[in-house]
This record gives sequence, structure tokens and C-alpha cells, in this order.
Amino acid sequence: MSRKPRKGYFVRGQFVAEGSELDEQFKQELRSGGPSKTERKARSTELQALGEQLPGLRAELLAALALPERLRTALDQLQRIADFEGRRRQGQYVGKLMRQLPGETIAAIHAALDDQRRGAAHEVLRLHAAEDWRKRLVADDEAVQSWAAQFPAADLQKLRALVRQARKDVLVPAQERESQARGQAPRQGRAWRDLFRVIQAELALAEREALDPAEQSGYGDDTRAG
Repeated sequence: MSRKPRKGYFVRGQFVAEGSELDEQFKQELRSGGPSKTERKARSTELQALGEQLPGLRAELLAALALPERLRTALDQLQRIADFEGRRRQGQYVGKLMRQLPGETIAAIHAALDDQRRGAAHEVLRLHAAEDWRKRLVADDEAVQSWAAQFPAADLQKLRALVRQARKDVLVPAQERESQARGQAPRQGRAWRDLFRVIQAELALAEREALDPAEQSGYGDDTRAG
């Protein structure tokens, strides 16, 4: 004898039997016109994850958010807890406090995290540009002239001295092979490293000078690396 099929319907791939507790819940949500329980849970999870990212914000970005004292204290405690279960419970508490924040504060948190991510990506690009300049300067005198034309205010005398010394310090193929045989990365001389720092500082200074005065406030003093 075949079983009589249960009456019901599917919601997001889940069968909901008529008259069940879940059926009553969905009907209540439809009557109220508010977000479903699933949507509220997803929103809660999203806000908890957002809150757990706050300790990673730079100090000035975090301070600008003017978060409530209870939330700042909860975030400090979250950083100090090493136990997995303890961190899980503290993370839930952070999520609870996050749900109490107004919409404009949540939007400001998203903006601050985006700002930090853009800054980190820009820093990576600058490091790559500095590495490219270093290789070009050590390999070719014409690159030194190109540098002087692009950065006329830079200390060219110091740059030339570092380039000359870096060329002397460049490892010969035999030394590179020896380092690789030992499983070590080839070690360059101090001038090679100092040259990179000088180039990077000059690139960063050029970026700051290209900004509007209002945007320069977060960069501090425009001091050349000496």
C-alpha cells in the first residue's frame, strides 16, 4: 500500500510540511512582511564577521569610527583570547554589539576596511615599482638619467654612490649557485638594500606630493629618507 503524500511546499530546496512549526514560521513572516529568520541569521553572521575584522584596522581608522566603549572593550578582549571556544563566544558577543550599531556606523566600518585594503594594495604596487627601478639603476646608466629627470628634487649624488656600490656587491653566478646549493636565498650587500629604501621613500614622497592637501593629512611629515 502506497504512502499518502504529505501536503506541503518547498522553500529554498527544503520541504515544508503544512501545519508544521516551520510552516507556521514562514506564514508568520509573510504576514509580518519583515525579514525571514534565515535572512536575520545571515545578517547576524555578516555583522559578526565584520566586527571581527575591526581589530585589524589601523589605529587612526579605528579611532575615527568612534565606536561605543562596550564594543571597543569587547574587541580588545577578543584579541587577547587564544582559546577556540572562548574566541567563538566572544565573537558572538561582538556580533551582538554590532547589531546594535546604526546603519551609518556600519557603512563607515565598511568604508574604513575598504580604505585599508586599497592602501595595502597600493603599497604592494609601490614595492614592485621600487624593485623594478633598483634593477634598472644597477643595470644601466641611462636609467640613472631617467630617474634624475623624473625625480629632480631627489639626492642624485647619494643615489649614484649607492648604485656604484650596489654594482660592486652584485653576486657573480658562482656565488649564486653556491647559495642555491645550500638552500639559501642569495644575500646582497648593504648598498643593494639601502638603494631599495631610498627608491621606495622617493616614490612614496612623489605620491604624497601628487595628492590634494586635504588628502595628505593622513601621511604625516613629507620628510625624505636620509
